[in-house]
Amino acid sequence: MTAPLGVILAGGQATRMGGGDKGLLRLGDRTLLDLVIDRLSPQVEGLALNANGDPARFDALGLPVLADSIEGFAGPLAGVLAGLDWAAEQGASHIVTAAADTPFFPSDLVPCLQLAAETQGKPIALAKTENGRHPTFGLWPTALRGDLRHALTDGVRKVVQWTDSHGTAMASFPVVGFDPFFNVNTPEDLAEAQRLMEQA
Repeated sequence: MTAPLGVILAGGQATRMGGGDKGLLRLGDRTLLDLVIDRLSPQVEGLALNANGDPARFDALGLPVLADSIEGFAGPLAGVLAGLDWAAEQGASHIVTAAADTPFFPSDLVPCLQLAAETQGKPIALAKTENGRHPTFGLWPTALRGDLRHALTDGVRKVVQWTDSHGTAMASFPVVGFDPFFNVNTPEDLAEAQRLMEQA
């Protein structure tokens, strides 16, 4: 399987952080988005950002900014669909998604997701640890974008509700010290991420 395109999901409303863009919060001298880009870009053929509102606030990143095509903050699946539509225009067969607020995800995320999909014979692969599934980290085929569009139009919002209907491979990742899919939802999480970064 060739390297997929990457899509960073940054379309959430960040209500527990008081609103705004969590990905633009600083961790040390970098933003969360900078750290996510550094981890994902070596693993993919190209990269885009899924975010809503004025795309100009991300100009410094130099990435395509993909808005949801489904109205009303339909959640991560709407970001996946935006990424699949973009990737289909590039002639790509798959995307891998990563959340903008998860700075420590594995540097072998993409090959592990691809291997899981191939060996388990499933069209979609999601990441998991002993703490459960991490459905914003997945491998998604562009061939399913029409089905996903219909599901979103019909009101489906939960990622696993849709993925389970197609069969989902699981790529298991170890937890060493802390879950690599630790994400920043609150100011306390940001402080914990800073502590983890300083220990690394």
